[in-house]
Amino acid sequence: MAGKTIAVEEGLSSTIIEALTKEGYRVVKPGAGVKADATVITGMDRNIMGVQDIVDKSAVIDASGKTADEILKDLHKRL
Repeated sequence: MAGKTIAVEEGLSSTIIEALTKEGYRVVKPGAGVKADATVITGMDRNIMGVQDIVDKSAVIDASGKTADEILKDLHKRL
């Protein structure tokens, strides 16, 4: 999936960002004005009602409790 753009929420470990970059993903911050193919969130700001405001149809990966490898596997499945 090299060449895809992944928005990574602040607060996630540098290990996750390094793993994504090593796999060839372009890592940006959410809301940076770049269309992301997927967004990795911390899960800390999940809406209590289970509704998230997602403007586009990109994949959203909840990273809470997951290792970098698990996040990569989720991205490979969803992209």
